[in-house]
Amino acid sequence: MPEPPKRYGMIAGNGRFPILALEEARKQGIEVVAIGIEGEASKEIESLAVASHWVTIGQLSKLINILHQEKVTEVMLAGQVKHVSIFSSISPDWKLFKLLTSLKEKNTDALIGGVVKILEEEGIRVVDSTVLLKPLLAGLGTLTRRKATSEEEADIRYGRNIAGALSGFDIGQSVAMCEKACVAVEAMEGTDEMLRRAAKLVNGRRLTLVKGSRRRKHMLFDVPVAGLGTIETMRQTGTTMLAVDAGRTLLLDKSEMIAAAEAAGICIAGFPPQES
Repeated sequence: MPEPPKRYGMIAGNGRFPILALEEARKQGIEVVAIGIEGEASKEIESLAVASHWVTIGQLSKLINILHQEKVTEVMLAGQVKHVSIFSSISPDWKLFKLLTSLKEKNTDALIGGVVKILEEEGIRVVDSTVLLKPLLAGLGTLTRRKATSEEEADIRYGRNIAGALSGFDIGQSVAMCEKACVAVEAMEGTDEMLRRAAKLVNGRRLTLVKGSRRRKHMLFDVPVAGLGTIETMRQTGTTMLAVDAGRTLLLDKSEMIAAAEAAGICIAGFPPQES
């Protein structure tokens, strides 16, 4: 008898990440039960998944019950949840409340890591969030026709050192550089808002965007992502260079993104991830 199709659960946040993953799952004949975070995930997940459900950001018990009902034992986390939502609009159920009160620090590693542990205790394994989208991971070297200028290379060297140091504090993953100076560091506002903030400070001078990645062995959550929206924000803010960690950064709609970058005169390059 043929083996039954692989079946995953997906906890879907915002952006193109969950949509592209669901589309790829369909192509591969993989069944995915999508659980969308209300106010974050697109309704489009309903037409792409074999089954779809919705939870608020605080309904951890409901999430676990859905996964059990759907007989899902492996789940991936796809898409972002705005960090400010965790502080401004979360209404935790009892299970999540107990987790939150037990945390020494309310950063991504602690919060999502705690959820991962609870899921594992329920017999649900969290898998590599990029498992369906490996071809979209950034490659090593220059990905556009234009190469980095010597000025951009200097910004990248310094920016990667800063991003690497910050990764240990779980604050943000991106820094904006200008003429070998760090203009802005990403926090809860996200990369786009950081670039807009940086652009106001440099009076029309060009910026370099450096995106790092967490110094951890797994890719279960908080994977750096860039896409067409990133390129558009870079164009608007005079950001001419995007440096990312190769093999650890998803370039969503990769071909279209690179084409948009080339049309805007933006260089994209992948670098070996820094290890701790």
